[in-house]
Amino acid sequence: MNNPPSLTAIVLTYNEEIHLQRCLDSLKGVCSEIVVIDSYSTDKTKEIAIQNGARFYQNKFSNHANQLNWGIEFGHITTDWVIRVDADEYLSEELGRNIKKDLITMNANVHGIRVKRLMYFFDRPLKKGGMYPIWHTKLWRNGSAFCEQRWMDERMKLNQGETASLEGDLVDHNLNNLTWWIQKHNGYATREAIDILDKIYNFTDAELVPSNLFGNGEERRRWFKQKYLMLPLFVRPLLFWFIRYVLQGGFFEGKRGFIWNILQCGWYRFLVDVKIYEAYKKAGYNKENLILFFKKEYGYDVTKIG
Repeated sequence: MNNPPSLTAIVLTYNEEIHLQRCLDSLKGVCSEIVVIDSYSTDKTKEIAIQNGARFYQNKFSNHANQLNWGIEFGHITTDWVIRVDADEYLSEELGRNIKKDLITMNANVHGIRVKRLMYFFDRPLKKGGMYPIWHTKLWRNGSAFCEQRWMDERMKLNQGETASLEGDLVDHNLNNLTWWIQKHNGYATREAIDILDKIYNFTDAELVPSNLFGNGEERRRWFKQKYLMLPLFVRPLLFWFIRYVLQGGFFEGKRGFIWNILQCGWYRFLVDVKIYEAYKKAGYNKENLILFFKKEYGYDVTKIG
């Protein structure tokens, strides 16, 4: 029997001592190498990474896309394949087995592989309300992909070849408390607002995953998101909540589903729109004024993602 192609995991970290061991344990026996790209953690992240045999690098964080592309470029990756895994994620046993088995016989035309993300909330999986399965391109042949330059919701973009799918879940199970989650999403909302305004004012000329109703799952989601953004401010969060919670059955998740959809589909999307509204109220509809606003108020140079 042939040995499977070699595989490197890139793991982005910042103060991830609560998650990192679990993540690394799931990668052992699947990946030939593990590369941790850290944003100058102040906890035991470095010690855990090194103790588990990972190669450890540090780079100043600006956004996830930059950090991942930095790892691809400077992580000295020489394996056949690369997989992107967040520190609060881990491979299910089924996914690990299928990676080892299916990479051996993968068609030469396939340069990217999509896997299913399974999100946990309050320590249980979310499978209703459009939350599962959500397919993401997480594996790619070395040199065949880069992360699109976005402030939020970044995806891997292939520069050649086709995509295939593997069964098994990439489990996203964050163990931090609700206050941490809210603070994180407040920051996400700022970057999401910048991304939306970038589409209107062309702050950057980044190369993005295309939107295509008839494309793969990521391209379809991007198409639907563009249609969502055409709706009026403050109306679209209500519609999004209704679709996820009512039409897609989020209410079947019980209290967890109610909380999740209020926070993620309602409050978070509403907060994004409020931040756009704030920008317009303080800077008007002038591109240069908006650029200055985000630099002064939030410290972001919106003209330089990369």
